[in-house]
This record gives sequence, structure tokens and C-alpha cells, in this order.
Amino acid sequence: MDYLEPNNQSAEEAFVGAFFLDETLIKECMVLPEQLYSWQLRKIYSAIRSLDEKGKPIDVITLVEEIGIPTLQTIGGVSYLNQLAGSVPTTANFHFYEKLVREYDQKRKTIQIASKIIEQAKSSEISKTLNDGIQELMEIGDDPNDGESSDIRSALVELYGECEKDHGEMVGIPSGFSYLDKMTCGFQKSDLIILGARPSIGKTAFALNVAVHAAIHDVSLFFSLEMPKIQLMKRIVCLSGKINSIKMKNPQKEFEDQDWEQFSETIGKMSNINLHIFDRAGMNVSYIWSKVRKMRKQYGEQKRMLVVIDYLQLIKGNPVHKQNRQAEISEISRALKTMARELNVVVIALSQLSRGVESREDKRPILSDLRESGQIEQDADLIAFLYRDDYYTRDTKQKDRMEIILAKHRNGPTGTVELGFNKQYGQFVDLESYVVNG
Repeated sequence: MDYLEPNNQSAEEAFVGAFFLDETLIKECMVLPEQLYSWQLRKIYSAIRSLDEKGKPIDVITLVEEIGIPTLQTIGGVSYLNQLAGSVPTTANFHFYEKLVREYDQKRKTIQIASKIIEQAKSSEISKTLNDGIQELMEIGDDPNDGESSDIRSALVELYGECEKDHGEMVGIPSGFSYLDKMTCGFQKSDLIILGARPSIGKTAFALNVAVHAAIHDVSLFFSLEMPKIQLMKRIVCLSGKINSIKMKNPQKEFEDQDWEQFSETIGKMSNINLHIFDRAGMNVSYIWSKVRKMRKQYGEQKRMLVVIDYLQLIKGNPVHKQNRQAEISEISRALKTMARELNVVVIALSQLSRGVESREDKRPILSDLRESGQIEQDADLIAFLYRDDYYTRDTKQKDRMEIILAKHRNGPTGTVELGFNKQYGQFVDLESYVVNG
């Protein structure tokens, strides 16, 4: 594809020329030579960086020596160096020139990637083309000079201000269960939470309970890779309106007047909460990230946001790792943690557990039961397992009880919270039982 690459010669010359006035600017500059469009200025800037690394002064004389006469002649000679040295009257606008250089570099890279996507879309697998293209475009946006500061003083002021406020016991997004919230102080922004269980234990039901409760005052995004939106809405209406899930299979035949009344009332309530459900098949991390970013812009930074993914192992990974499932899951796990931090959201990712649970006498899950990757354990801020004794033992005395086992808690205690589980509604309720391990 033929196109005129965007560039700003004046900004690049002012950028390079500023170093003749104040050579200390090179110490704080993070622009790389390849980010300049002009190959002549790229050569000169590379020589300036080389002089700095060698501890030599930066001026016309040292640059002539560093570049060498033969090369210097090809880029304009000593006269061009003198021109650059005298072209900038002050360094006051240096950071503006630096910003322009980076922006034009980003424009060129964006055009190159867009052209690459167009060419690959003609013949390559479209999902891989889009996935690779989105990743490359996101990398362009990673600006090392985006205003981030490592100075701790502003953080100390913020911390002092936070400590002066009375947040009560709940500083994060409430789960809706009092004893679980006492142990976690709510789900914290920027945290990756892994919720693991064997199939049919009730992890989707539990996640829906948490998501619906959070959506009343905050915002919940539910990414379902296993179940369509209409099926999830049936379960949500059942747990919220205490409607028998068996009757919901055929309401026209099974519903009585009271059921219809509860159903209508629940539908009305649900229409006013901040719950968004995404049920597209074959989602990848880029798709999830884009939707969360869009919702973050829509609701603003001040609104707390809970992101639930059901479930981790169904997320479509990078085709490069197609033969290595462990590497694929590791990459997905790292990406979800990065998303939680960058978009300042809580991410709860449901996870299947290995069959090793079934072979033990005590079938309560442990950390090593997480499938595919130890990276999940490393990335997660909180890992919780679900266990129901009546799933394994029919005559157990612990009927309709769900244990929430906090196996890893980076910023708080571990332990077990016991909840009641009403199967006919898919609803969880508080019980007077929880144990803190440490």
C-alpha cells in the first residue's frame, strides 16, 4: 500500500537541537533513535546518546568526532550540525517537542499495523489477524512518558487522605455475604480473584449471586463463555425473585398467580440494575478487554466495577500456543491481571479444577488442583474454592451447605465461610459459620 508517512521535521530538529543547549536533557529523555522519522536526525541523535553513555560532552566538535567525517557528509556535514545547534533559542518547550516526536511515531506505526491487518485479512485466519493486530495496537499505546510518576509524595498525601475517611468495614465491592465480606473487606479494585470448583458444584450460581448484588449499587459485567444470555437471565430471575427453577422451565404451564406476580416484580427490579451480560462464543482476552474498557469509559473512573468471567479455561488463547495449553492459560492469566490493574476493576475468573480432587479422601480443593498452570496461583490476589459435602455424600448432615474456602489471600486472612445454598432458586444465603486460619 502506498501512503505518505506522517512526520514533523521541524519538531524532530527542535528536539535534537535542544541537546546542544542543555545536554542534561538526555538523562530524562526516553525517546529511542528509531522513533525519529528523519534518518539523518536518527544518526545524530544516536551519536548524542552514545556520547552521553561515554560521559563525554555534547557539542558540535564531539559529535563530528563521534559520527566521523565520511558519515557526517551524508547527513549534511558540519553546517547542518551548526544549524541544529542554533535552531533552538530555549529548552523551555523541549518536552512538547519530545511529545510530538512520540505521537508522530505512533501515527506511523498505527498506519503500518493497519496496512498489515488489511493484507493479512485477505488470506490469513481472521481471528488470529484481529488478535495480533489488537495486541500490536495496544502496545503502541504503552507510552513510557504518559504522566506516570514514581514519586511517593503524592501517594503519601493520598494515603493520608484515605486514612482520614471513615470507610466503615467495607472498602471494596460487597459480595452480599456478611462473613465473607468481613474476611475480604469486599472485593478490591485491581484484584484478580480466581473462583475454582469441580463441575456442577455451583460456581456459576455463586458468581451470579455476587454479580447481581454488586450491580445494585456498582457495575457488574458478566462474560459467559458457556451459557447463553437468556439462560443466565432465567437463573438471575429465579435467585432474585425466589422463583422455583423447575417451574421456570415451562412458566406457561407451571406458574401460578403468585409466581407470575413475583416474576413481573423481579423483571422490573432487574431492569434498573447496572448488569451487563456478554455471551459471545469463542471470546478472547482482547475482546473482553475492549468491552471492559468501553464500559469503564461509559461509567467513568469513580464507579466501582466487577468483571466476572465464566470461565477461564474457555477463553480463546493465542494460536501461537495452540500445542501448549499451559503456556496459553498462563498468558491469559497474566492478561487478566494486567486488565484488572490498568482498568481499575475487580476481575473474578471462574476456573475448573483437575480430577485429582476426586481421588482424595478429603475432596476439599487445594491450590495444586488448579488446572493447567501454576501461573494462575501466582497472578491471583485471592483464590477461593467452592465445596459441597452433599455433592459427594448423599447422607451427609451438611445438606444444602456451600463452603467458600479462601486458600490464598494476598491482602488478608485465609479461612472458610459457610453459606446456605437453596438449589431450587440457585440462591446463596448467610449462615452463622466462618473460620479464619490466618
